[in-house]
Amino acid sequence: EKAKLLRSQPAQIVEPKGLLYVQQREFAVTTPKDGSVSILGSDDATTCHIVVLRHTGSGATCLTHCDGSDTEAEVSLIMSSVKSFSNTAGYGRLEVHLVGGFNDDRQLSQKLTNQLLRAFDLQPDDVHLVTFCVTELNDREERDTHFPIIYGIAVNVKTAEIFPATFPEKGPDEDLRSAHVLTGATLTNIYDAKLEQLHIGPYFWRPFPHVDFWLEQDDKQILQNLSTSPLAEPPHFVSHIRSTLTFLKEHPFPSRSLFPDRKPRIYKKNEEGLWEQVCSDKI
Repeated sequence: EKAKLLRSQPAQIVEPKGLLYVQQREFAVTTPKDGSVSILGSDDATTCHIVVLRHTGSGATCLTHCDGSDTEAEVSLIMSSVKSFSNTAGYGRLEVHLVGGFNDDRQLSQKLTNQLLRAFDLQPDDVHLVTFCVTELNDREERDTHFPIIYGIAVNVKTAEIFPATFPEKGPDEDLRSAHVLTGATLTNIYDAKLEQLHIGPYFWRPFPHVDFWLEQDDKQILQNLSTSPLAEPPHFVSHIRSTLTFLKEHPFPSRSLFPDRKPRIYKKNEEGLWEQVCSDKI
């Protein structure tokens, strides 16, 4: 019933004001007391799942975008991050919302759904599954091709409302963060709720293999080889991958060009509610 209700809602366009956008293999946690961030969101999930974990007592809310790279470790990580904000509240319970995936040919979505259910089941704490809109419950068929119905969601940290969403702005540092994923990142916490700051990096990688070869390929080749579900990707998938590959080509050694002082790039929301980089010497 809950999945049906969620699927029936049109995707809302979420503007950057007050938004913290979470990319693949990232997570962020905050509470209703946060003066900078009121919405956590992520999209472009095809076989990936977006997970929202919330403690009803403290209101501490985590959103993450999982792709099945190390599900058990990721679930433990988001559990402990939410609990770190909820220790004082004796009342309330942990609730989880799972959204994403579809009936893809390789059954990657199904596999990830099973991994997530198992990982939450293995937790010593009670976790209540409130929204389950994944894989076959998030699938639509068009001319014998399957697609996800919902590609992205947002959660309002203040009201706990969850809704289908798209995001015109996926920054800051969109290419840098995507490059981190493409070079094999593990799940990374990008937000410090106590300081209300977004921390990106420092990230280090080796020169991306065959980057020139990939950049020479046509759209079809990139789609076929660099997507888990070529037929169901959103229209901007290829341009996003090209942009990330170009970034990797420009920065083969991020320790020299991006993080020479080994410090993260730090952002805070300005008065307009938009991210603005903070000079590291002020910290």
